[in-house]
Amino acid sequence: MLKLDGVILRHGDGFSLEADFAVAKGARVAIVGPSGAGKSSLLAGIAGFSVPDSGKICWDGLDLADSPPGARPISMIFQDNNLFPHLTAAQNIGLGISSRGKLHPREAALVEGALKQVGLEGLGDRKPKALSGGQQSRVALARMVLQGKPLVLLDEPFSALGPALRMEMLDLLSALCDRTGATVLMVSHDPSDALRFASHVIWLDQGQAHPPLPTDEIMANPPEALRAYLGL
Repeated sequence: MLKLDGVILRHGDGFSLEADFAVAKGARVAIVGPSGAGKSSLLAGIAGFSVPDSGKICWDGLDLADSPPGARPISMIFQDNNLFPHLTAAQNIGLGISSRGKLHPREAALVEGALKQVGLEGLGDRKPKALSGGQQSRVALARMVLQGKPLVLLDEPFSALGPALRMEMLDLLSALCDRTGATVLMVSHDPSDALRFASHVIWLDQGQAHPPLPTDEIMANPPEALRAYLGL
């Protein structure tokens, strides 16, 4: 379980975000809110890229305060997929196993398996510029699979894709998470993403991250601020 206990995240511009909630293992959660509400800040705090001013962030009861980002049980995918342009798709994926650059045969076989899982079999030698936006997203997902972390954070990973391709990527993400059992928190501006993928929604508004509610429930009867955000 992921638990944020009395967490306050502040920035130098006076912005602060309060979060006090828990996310069950295996849940798929969409983080929704207007621009500037603190969605990316919330992920950064969980990932360890920023330090809370107060409160605790715990995974399975373990306080993550003393764990640097690389030591946390977390995989993170950013909007630009964070691929290295000078590396091939296979090499980018291989970073999910090792940063050495050269993989052992068993590790190379795992990369080939990951390419197959995301529908990129035979494309491992291509560099990111030779791949479409959707294919680059698949590379990032394959790397996530090989990292094997129990908690996955996604910061609008498919926002640059068209609607049909975005839905395809959400379905692929769902299938991969079914296999791994990972807990997923995904920032999105599009409520259709939540309806397509998420079991729960965390709504951010006026400096508050509200505890997750079932997606169907919150979308059927949204609070007033969320109703205004959705244009209802």
